[in-house]
Amino acid sequence: MFGNLFNRPISLKNTQFSWLGSALLALSLSTLSHLQAAEQKLTAEQTEFFEKKIRPILTDNCYKCHSHDSEKVKGGLLLDTRDGLLKGGDTGPAIVAGDLEKSLLIKAVRYKDKDLQMPPSDQQLAANQIQDLETWVKMGAPDPRTTVETSQHSYKVDFDKAKQHWSFQPVRKPSIPDAQDSQNWAQTPIDKFVLATLSTKNLSPSQKADKVTLLRRATFDLIGLPPTPKEVDEFLADDSSDAFAKVVDRLLASPHYGERWGRYWLDLAHFSDTRGTQGNNRDERYPYAYTYRDYVIRAFNEDLPYDQFLIQQIAADKLDLGEDKHALAAMGFLTSGNRFNNQINDIIDDRIDIIGKSTMALTVTCARCHDHKFDPIPTKDYYALHGVFNSSTEPKEEPLIEKPRNSAAYQAFQTEYTARKAAAQEFRDEMGKKLKAEMIGKSGSYLLALNEYKRKTNDISRAAFLEKRGLNAQLGAAWENSLKNWEKRHNPIFAPWIAFAQLQPDEFASKAKDLSAMFYTNKEKGKPINPLISRMFSSAPTSLGQVAARYNSVFNDIEERWQEVMSGYEARKKNSTTPAPEPKGLSDTDQEQVRQLMYANGSPMLLDDQRLNAFINRENKLRNKRDELEKAVTELLVSHPGSPARASVLEDTEKPKDSVVFIKGNPGNRGPQVQRHFLTILSGDDCPPFRDGSGRLELAKDIASRNNPLTARVMVNRIWLHHFGEGLVRTPDDFGTRGDTPSHPELLDYLASYFVEEGWSIKKMHRLIMLSSVYQQSSDNSPRYDVIDPDNRWLWRQNRRRLDFESLRDTILAIGGDLDLTIGGKSVKLDAEPYSLRRTIYGFVDRKNVPNMFQAFDFASPDLTTGKRETTVVPQQALFMMNSPLVIEQARNVIRRVDVKSQPGAEARVKTLYELIYQREPTEIETRLAMEYLRSDATTEWQTNAAAAWAYGYGEYDASMHRTKLFIPMTTYAGRSWQPDSKNADARLKGMNLTPDGGMPGKLFAVIRRWTCPRDGFISIDGILNHPAKDGDGVQGRIVSSRLGEIGTFVAFKSQVPVRLPRLNVKRGDVIDFIVECRENPRNDAFKWAPIIKMEPTTTMAKDCVMEWNAAKNFSGDMQAKHLGTWDKFAQVLLETNELTFIN
Repeated sequence: MFGNLFNRPISLKNTQFSWLGSALLALSLSTLSHLQAAEQKLTAEQTEFFEKKIRPILTDNCYKCHSHDSEKVKGGLLLDTRDGLLKGGDTGPAIVAGDLEKSLLIKAVRYKDKDLQMPPSDQQLAANQIQDLETWVKMGAPDPRTTVETSQHSYKVDFDKAKQHWSFQPVRKPSIPDAQDSQNWAQTPIDKFVLATLSTKNLSPSQKADKVTLLRRATFDLIGLPPTPKEVDEFLADDSSDAFAKVVDRLLASPHYGERWGRYWLDLAHFSDTRGTQGNNRDERYPYAYTYRDYVIRAFNEDLPYDQFLIQQIAADKLDLGEDKHALAAMGFLTSGNRFNNQINDIIDDRIDIIGKSTMALTVTCARCHDHKFDPIPTKDYYALHGVFNSSTEPKEEPLIEKPRNSAAYQAFQTEYTARKAAAQEFRDEMGKKLKAEMIGKSGSYLLALNEYKRKTNDISRAAFLEKRGLNAQLGAAWENSLKNWEKRHNPIFAPWIAFAQLQPDEFASKAKDLSAMFYTNKEKGKPINPLISRMFSSAPTSLGQVAARYNSVFNDIEERWQEVMSGYEARKKNSTTPAPEPKGLSDTDQEQVRQLMYANGSPMLLDDQRLNAFINRENKLRNKRDELEKAVTELLVSHPGSPARASVLEDTEKPKDSVVFIKGNPGNRGPQVQRHFLTILSGDDCPPFRDGSGRLELAKDIASRNNPLTARVMVNRIWLHHFGEGLVRTPDDFGTRGDTPSHPELLDYLASYFVEEGWSIKKMHRLIMLSSVYQQSSDNSPRYDVIDPDNRWLWRQNRRRLDFESLRDTILAIGGDLDLTIGGKSVKLDAEPYSLRRTIYGFVDRKNVPNMFQAFDFASPDLTTGKRETTVVPQQALFMMNSPLVIEQARNVIRRVDVKSQPGAEARVKTLYELIYQREPTEIETRLAMEYLRSDATTEWQTNAAAAWAYGYGEYDASMHRTKLFIPMTTYAGRSWQPDSKNADARLKGMNLTPDGGMPGKLFAVIRRWTCPRDGFISIDGILNHPAKDGDGVQGRIVSSRLGEIGTFVAFKSQVPVRLPRLNVKRGDVIDFIVECRENPRNDAFKWAPIIKMEPTTTMAKDCVMEWNAAKNFSGDMQAKHLGTWDKFAQVLLETNELTFIN
């Protein structure tokens, strides 16, 4: 009864709660965890979150001590079933669904209670893992596990049954139905398929949409922008039969088409400009993420065949690209995702997820811990793909995708980059030497300490035990893991240590002599000892400490020898044009055997980035130094104009290898090895193993094959979705058995066949769909049909759709005349002042901190494959349209457009506004209401409150146009001054402010005190511009009118300059800007200037109207620059309507 309640949103619309209903709801919530244990119906999203985020954490970190397979279940707590998790252990339930503070599991992983820390203190979970657990508990701890999972894993998928599922059957091009069509409605094969289905449902298609609606629909669909008045006029005037076809062709040829449709692909690719959680305040930016975004835009614009588009994104490095290397940027598809604190298996999982969902709509990663519960994907298939990506690596330096021009900017970049990179590397080398000294120089100490720890009698943790001895807990864990592995089978280097370590202290002296003799003679059959190690026992040790010291000495000696070899190689490489190959090892085979153990993967003596970073992170001073040096390098790559474009790529490892199955997803519980191959369900029982390196190219070709039943179907369904708001399959990211079935299966297969036959051309698919009568239908509703088919599944009308965030923001900027239409380039921040005017696709996306305005309008999460965004209606959307500086400024700008201002009268201006915003003329009623509002003489706040007329900001003056180019409101009031956004760390804004009687300009931006005129009349302006500093070169002051341009300019240099304009004609809504900017020297530019504006009285003026505005006296922190003139407010209202934000 209650199960469904907790797994769907509760709508309060048209609902009245009685006190009894509220009490019942509270009672049901209080028993949530118990009810969930008994019954829990999960959504696909909840199941996926558990499988991708939670199960791996539990298997990797908890099952060893808290599962049915544990040798001893600690604390009575079982975490391998849902019931065990809710029941808890000796101290109570591990989780209380929905309540973080009452969940002991959350308390334990947070490490805030020294007596409750899990996993043990030297293995704390990463921050992103803790966050995932918190998110999971808050969402009700959805858990699909119903039975105990044992370590015995069987691979049983009924492939014969699975092949009957519609999406796994081959695509067969159906014959076009001969539907009854007395109205000659059908124009394309698409129409005949739809009409045939409508006939069986007793439905008829809707009438054709009017021409303006069609033009808006097509323009927003293909380029994400509104049509211009000129484009509307041309289309309305074109009466030819192919008028709409010409519109479609024009839009498909637009360079802005790729920006619109490229964004849809980025939604699938987990694209972001940042890596995600790195920890320790490290720079998380991807310097070259923008090159992948630009590649996607270019690929769509050029109509790159979709099969080649996929192959390039998975394996461009394996293709013969010739001189043009731009296609290498395609591999950002696999390298721009979340880095999960550098956990390699999570990174690989993310790459498999991206490929599986985006290209084939399969949830392959649900098979990471067990056979897929619903689809024919056994765990062995998952680890076959795991081997592909485990055999792929990222090069130390990204390849160039175009040859840098030998410009002054590039030369300056190279010089600075070399210096910053060298400084960062020098620091790491220095730290590496210190760590190496500890790893090898204290190797004996670690051996001895871990042996002592085994014999301890108290409950001190291993980390605390080691730290008391001045040793590193993480290195101690590495030593312990390695010793356990070396104990499993004879090890020619560590067999003696293992034997000596097993002796009890009181018997060491008596037995050490015999052991030493055995190892020294080195004659035990089948168990050879490395001669360097055997010679250590020419004399018997008197203690285990002596044995440890001897090992320490051998490791030190081998390290010194290897460093000598490498130093000699580096010296020769510098001094020779053809240096010898890099050394592969030491020439002495005995020494090399020891070196290989020291440098083997996982060896506690191997210096790698992870250990080096952990070593640096031990001290705040060192950590901050490293972060500072690395951020300096990244900042240069990201922002320097001479920084060349590079591609983030993968390449095959030198020795590709197959992966083993991780039982229950646990890397420590290894199952059988699996050859790298494609999904069995799509390649047959005898699927051939990949042989070409990692197998990425073979994988890409298998996905992009015309014989793959999923790839073409999935893509044409995605294209259809973005033209109709819903796909023919309404689960675009899941074509598996839990996904939707096609509403028109024959049509889907027809489109898939056409797509492949036409060379995988996406633009031809657009044309086919958009020239159909189905697409061109009206979206008007029919009450009778709505009862029969309320979801419009049978396509008897077009769907009304809301603009996504990108199109909405771009449209507002385009209407205001401010949109920057530059194609490509580095990402820019859209939510920080000064606000960028670029198209939204070029906005910087931080996967950990997606801007609030993005989230409010349902922007796709960069951590998920999102084929279809959610469409929500929340208050934040309305608040954004009412209060956002972006919307307010564009409302002002549209009124100041030349084509609006130049109109001869108010009615003509209203008509132009409607044409710009809605692409139509206003109705008679709309015109009458607009004129009544605009002619209203109602008293406004401006007329009675002097402070309301003032606004405070910063920006730029356009000397060529003699007008204010940019005005950005200051948003922080600090008691006696207005300042830019206090959260903005941009150094260019530092120090800028406006005070009651003056202020301070910035190095790059002027400060602007803005006055908005409340009514028509004549004013005078008085004041003194004062530069009181003894140094510097003075300040430049200007008075600029929005209607008249610059009306006064003044320079104050260590002086006071009178500023007076005796008489100036002003109109209601005119803006007067008092601009102060620095001159050549940006220092010592504090100034005083408090203008006084007086208006001449008239006989029609109300008695309580303000006549004087004194900048110093009116200065206030309560009123900020959101006061609009009558026309501005009218324009803003038009921008806030559904007619703008919804496409019919």
